Amino acid sequence: MGRRGAAELYRAPFPLYTVSVPRADLVVTAGGGGASKTGISNGVHFLRLERVAGNLSATLLHSHDTETRAPMNMAVAGDILAIGQDSTCHILQIHEEKRKPVEPKNSKKEETVKKMETKKRRQATKTSNASGDMRNESAEIVVEPLHVVHTDFSSDALQKSVRFNQEHSILVTGGVDGCIRLWEFPSMKKCFDFQAHEGEIEDLDISPDNKIVTVGRDFKCCVWKNDQLVTELCWNENMPQITDKMYRYQACRFGKVEDNKEALRLYTVQIPHKRERKPLQCYVSKWDGNNFLPLLTRPCGNEVISAMAVSDLGTFLGLGTVTGSVAIYIAFSLQNCSLSGW
Repeated sequence: MGRRGAAELYRAPFPLYTVSVPRADLVVTAGGGGASKTGISNGVHFLRLERVAGNLSATLLHSHDTETRAPMNMAVAGDILAIGQDSTCHILQIHEEKRKPVEPKNSKKEETVKKMETKKRRQATKTSNASGDMRNESAEIVVEPLHVVHTDFSSDALQKSVRFNQEHSILVTGGVDGCIRLWEFPSMKKCFDFQAHEGEIEDLDISPDNKIVTVGRDFKCCVWKNDQLVTELCWNENMPQITDKMYRYQACRFGKVEDNKEALRLYTVQIPHKRERKPLQCYVSKWDGNNFLPLLTRPCGNEVISAMAVSDLGTFLGLGTVTGSVAIYIAFSLQNCSLSGW
């Protein structure tokens, strides 16, 4: 009998491109069909997580329409969201609005409120039937747009990655044009930009001392201090069977080391540059995050890795694939400890 997958919490009415958890009881999902006239919407959905009868439940609190632009990537700083939509980065602030009690003395107002609530319930029911799992369209979450900045200037412009630094004072964006742009936050005044890669930037991250790591389709993984190159990493230096352009970097993330506040790790994912009839292995590498020396490289299956995340304590590494499966690795040894698909 096969392994039983986890119960589905929520199904969005559009392809999901990015998911974030700003706090323990709130999940933000985003995606869409883009500008194509397919009838697939674009938006950001806010879900409440809670335990109901011992089971985890997700309820839609609010949906934020992004019109013709699909949100492709996202970074969170407290109640602030930075979301990449095509060539721009949208800065949104979220807060919860408490419902005002109905005043019983004013019968006309009470009747109006009841009519409005009934209309909202009917709309929510229609939305539920259309999407399959949208159960609650309340106005508990309020979304306030703060800034829109142009972050990619290529002919086929697309912001591909966005990250806040640890103090939430800096926002870094990277895209198809290969340029890194660093912004002061919250003013969104551009500090500088520079050409980091020849071609698309796949991913980036920022260390606690504000060094920037970038990975691109030009087969490079680079470490920057402001706009100056610190070093370029080579994951296959001791693997002569792997030539330089067999693999490219797909993702990079810094992670803490449990029970060692001084230590820092950098993780990178390498995927085959070309599709082969017999799929090649993907690899995950671990580096010292302070001096960027290589520590460990392990194969991580032949399903193409599309996303990576590190747990808050640095204990676990999560890898997502283009087929929808998720593998969890122990950060210390890079050994696979669980696998689930949906």
